[in-house]
Amino acid sequence: MEESMRKRLEATKIRCEEIDAELASPDISNDIQKLTSLSKERAGLDTPYQKFLRYLKIESDLKELIETLGIADEEMAEMLKEERKTIEAEMANLEETLKVDLIPVDPNDSKNIIVEIRGAVGGDEANIFAGDLLRMYARYAEEQGWKLQFLDGVEGSSGGYSYVSFMVKGENVYSKLKFESGAHRVQRVPKTESQGRVHTSCATVLVMPEAEEVDIEINPTDLKIDTYRSQGAGGQNVNKTESAVRITHIPTGLVVSCQTEKAQLQNKEICMRMIRAKVHDFYQAQQDNERANERKLKVGTGERSEKIRTYNYPQNRVTDHRIGFTVNQLDRIMEGELDSVIDALVHYDQEMKMLEEAK
Repeated sequence: MEESMRKRLEATKIRCEEIDAELASPDISNDIQKLTSLSKERAGLDTPYQKFLRYLKIESDLKELIETLGIADEEMAEMLKEERKTIEAEMANLEETLKVDLIPVDPNDSKNIIVEIRGAVGGDEANIFAGDLLRMYARYAEEQGWKLQFLDGVEGSSGGYSYVSFMVKGENVYSKLKFESGAHRVQRVPKTESQGRVHTSCATVLVMPEAEEVDIEINPTDLKIDTYRSQGAGGQNVNKTESAVRITHIPTGLVVSCQTEKAQLQNKEICMRMIRAKVHDFYQAQQDNERANERKLKVGTGERSEKIRTYNYPQNRVTDHRIGFTVNQLDRIMEGELDSVIDALVHYDQEMKMLEEAK
């Protein structure tokens, strides 16, 4: 094992033992916030910690075996040589998996997300495709056992959405969908095309981790809150009570709105979730731009203007341009079977991070 890797694992071992000692203290139950923080940190370190303990155990076994091998008879020596191969193979496997375990964890990976999809280039067809992407993510969320909550949307005149936002709640949602931000291009024959010509349209996707109040502090005086009457289907409250809410974050100019709930208070709560996520994402993007090296560790920049993927209907093909990944299963992917694409992106990101760690 490389010395730098061993030092990091030794530090992990020491930290785990320190946390275990703190968690065993009877006073910890009086500080719920610290208890929660330490428990979360300990859980995040447990996998490499347990693997390292196993590595140290078999490393010690190997040393004893080599010593015994020097004094063993011929028959025993053959048996010990086979056992040595087994131990060395397990050690090599542990080293490889530990390299992945030691990759810095994105603190947002376990968070829920807020997603915005907008029809961009292509007019009505772009809006229709935005609706198709919404359906694709909804199917994927269902397959993962996640919950999707519609937040806001403006329907296109010919179907789909010119704008739609929704929240996805579940286990490690951001870790799997964080690479979806960017421009998604579709190549197909629109329903309105009488000549059967293939058109190219585009919809943009923005994925933001849900930001808690502890993640970002927003000064209430920086917010402009407007209420207005809901539009469209919604029952008796439509156009009778000002249940819809719009919140503007004055320093950044970011705006969110919600009219999905009948009660103004519920819509305001949803808007506050959305504005926290957008403001957090705004300032995080600024920090990432200042720290160019951090951006290099990611798959693309996540900017809306960056074309990340093409959905080619005539060829039943999906291509992710950031990693050169192509699969001829567009029909299945549009039904929410996104695992092949997402797994490829996650593995590529891990490889890039390991290379960066090795420098």
